[in-house]
Amino acid sequence: MIGTLVLAGTPIGDIADAPPRLAEELAGADVVAAEDTRRLRRLTQALGVSPKGRVVSYFEGNESARTPELVEELVGGARVLLVTDAGMPSVSDPGYRLVAAAVERDVRVTAVPGPSAVLTALALSGLPVDRFCFEGFLPRKAGERLGRLREVAEERRTLVYFEAPHRLDDTLSAMAEVFGAERRAAVCRELTKTYEEVRRGGLGELAAWAAEGVRGEITVVVEGAPEKGPEEIGPEELVRRVRVREEAGERRKEAIAAVAVEAGVPKRVVFDAVVAAKNAAG
Repeated sequence: MIGTLVLAGTPIGDIADAPPRLAEELAGADVVAAEDTRRLRRLTQALGVSPKGRVVSYFEGNESARTPELVEELVGGARVLLVTDAGMPSVSDPGYRLVAAAVERDVRVTAVPGPSAVLTALALSGLPVDRFCFEGFLPRKAGERLGRLREVAEERRTLVYFEAPHRLDDTLSAMAEVFGAERRAAVCRELTKTYEEVRRGGLGELAAWAAEGVRGEITVVVEGAPEKGPEEIGPEELVRRVRVREEAGERRKEAIAAVAVEAGVPKRVVFDAVVAAKNAAG
């Protein structure tokens, strides 16, 4: 009889947030695959449980090599529990490869729902949450980071990002450059922990604050692009949109045509704005 893969959410801060079923699954699983076995040990001690099954590490460095081994365990009838350091497996954490491989072998996959930094940050941000998209971590290199942000510059849904504290200043500055300094955002730090903080404001304001240094685990929530009617889009905005498309690889002619369509104005209006900006720049 084929086994079951269980994805278990773990607390993102406060251990009291652990779902009740987590302790049961930890105690009863045949195999517990953990992103960090030392953190798993602290978690089980806090919950007062002792895993009866084999404990193995499952992290980015060995994910590809260990996945086939775990799949064979599952096909052989084992109940495999996957836990990451915090939150739900597969969400910017190990898990996707194992789930995909298990599904391919017709293994049942289920979950013990638990805390999520994405949803917690969204709820606390004060920004629209009816539609959102999760963008994970941005690239570390400045050019690649700007390119990724430009891809979603016109996204109307609320955006959610994870970021390391030592890169937060650069990320917020890049966001202010691409999205505009006044675009609303929230920086959620150390969620559910002792020093939890949610800082809200414009991206420019938040970038200046982050320049002083920030610690802890960070989730950034950014307001989606505002809807604009044709009469609201001025020449500077038209030129900016053309520039974003050109930097993404489009030829100027195609970029002007695309911006005209999305802005609801004649191509001549966009073309004249681009020419005027070029002349003004000398």
